[in-house]
Amino acid sequence: MRKTIIVGSLMVLPVMLMGQSALDAYQLGQSGLRGTARFMSMGGAFGALGGDLSTLNQNPAGIGVYRSSEIGATLDINMQSTKSKAQGYSMSRDQTKVACNNFGYVGAISLGSTSAMPFFNWGASYSRVASFDRAYRGGFNNLGYSLSNYVADYTTAANRWTPSQNGPISNNIGVNTGLGGDNAYNPFQDSYAPWMSILMYKAYAITPTSSSPDNTSYQGLFKNGTTGVGTFDVLEKGYVDEYSINFGGNVMNTVYWGVGFGITDISYTSSTYYTEDLNNANIQSVKAVTEDRNFITDGTETGNGGFGLDSYKHIYGTGFNFKAGVIVKPINELRLGLAVHTPTWYNMSYEGWAQVDYGYSSHPDFSGAFESDGGYYDAFDWKYRSPWRLIASAAGVIGGKGIVSVDYEYRANQSMSVKDNDGNVYEDIQGDIKNYYQSSNILRLGGEYRLNPNWSVRAGYSYESSPVKKEASDGQVQILTEGPDNTGTQPSYAFDNNTQYITCGVGFHYQNFYVDAAYVHRHRSSTFHAYDSFLVDGTRVDAPSAKITDSNNSLVFSLGFRF
Repeated sequence: MRKTIIVGSLMVLPVMLMGQSALDAYQLGQSGLRGTARFMSMGGAFGALGGDLSTLNQNPAGIGVYRSSEIGATLDINMQSTKSKAQGYSMSRDQTKVACNNFGYVGAISLGSTSAMPFFNWGASYSRVASFDRAYRGGFNNLGYSLSNYVADYTTAANRWTPSQNGPISNNIGVNTGLGGDNAYNPFQDSYAPWMSILMYKAYAITPTSSSPDNTSYQGLFKNGTTGVGTFDVLEKGYVDEYSINFGGNVMNTVYWGVGFGITDISYTSSTYYTEDLNNANIQSVKAVTEDRNFITDGTETGNGGFGLDSYKHIYGTGFNFKAGVIVKPINELRLGLAVHTPTWYNMSYEGWAQVDYGYSSHPDFSGAFESDGGYYDAFDWKYRSPWRLIASAAGVIGGKGIVSVDYEYRANQSMSVKDNDGNVYEDIQGDIKNYYQSSNILRLGGEYRLNPNWSVRAGYSYESSPVKKEASDGQVQILTEGPDNTGTQPSYAFDNNTQYITCGVGFHYQNFYVDAAYVHRHRSSTFHAYDSFLVDGTRVDAPSAKITDSNNSLVFSLGFRF
């Protein structure tokens, strides 16, 4: 925000929050193209091939292909570049991440060449099946409306909350009082208003339309003649790690089978800072300042002002899942595969905080009026079920030197489920999941050619369709971010479009050792929304939005030993 508007120090209001939503449910259910270098260089099209440590997380029947034991590890160097573009204004953020993508062991037990099942195999692996790391920022050089008006609109809506005995937000409408001592009025506990409403009210960003103690109508900063600019800065971090134990074998070297059990560890954090800097805005007029630096306001006046919403959330937990698969080799040149992944059942925890910085020109010292006495913590545990998955595959062997493979994966995003810690379904969030999301279709293609007994070259491609329904991406349905208890304070969200991977690689094999290298290019487009669209006098107002493009490049290296 410009210093000509912000006068004096900024107010800080920290609070601990809870409030997962359908948007969080989708975020946690993602998985990417991750595994060994050979697996990634062929676009992940390994469902009918097997014989690779990555298949323990894709088609467990791949473990049945092994005829010897193997141990291996993979290193992933991921160079991320994310660009935002809005109203002709572009910004980029780059970062590099290094991680161990995969390591594991497969043991092959020979049951005798005359046995109907000549090998029984087992394996254990660690895999980072998803990474949530992304950082982007940008700005809007011509705001058409304000987040404060959006918050004022849903604060006013009668069906969003029930007023308390002392009014919807404060026991003294028109005066921003502090939280005070243990017996003082605490709007976060004693009010039924959404916590986002309370934050914006305490930051003087929404104003009661009357001084009545029973007032339930509010207005924001933006009015006719208001102009302004906005900025956003988003940092996402996190991962899904899976520890798998698999068993499998083959029947007469024709049918390969496998089952697997996975234990997952998940962590996702999101930090968002959104600002607005407004001219000719509808700001509160200061009548007096108390000794404890509370501002007493009296109506509104036209002036300049702005605020910054800083919000953070951390979601973490553990879960488990099952996988089963089969590979059939009717002839040596053809393999067909099928695998089913159950959902992952998670026990989750959610925590977060938010603060609002503000400053207005209606008083030379209009800042820092409200300080908490340490904040308010609210622990929140819940249960989550990720989408189930179905993978069908086919692969052909050409002349003993070439392999061509294809996978199709169906990911049932609408099957996600969110419950409270007692197992009761959040029906509203379930409805949001079905309104926002649709099933994803994923196509993976891969090829490998053996140049000589030691060297192989590979290439692949993967395409994942958008998980978002057109009605949601076009703004035809309401997008809620507050969670079941109206305690969410991160009104911004991003909807993913399609995701594509282009891959290639090389492999070297000498006696029992192998070294593989892969280059992986990932391209994903998304749309960032500062908040949801809403109605003004019956006309829909679109929130500021930006196109987000991820162009990530990875160098992947695997080293292994077969014995």
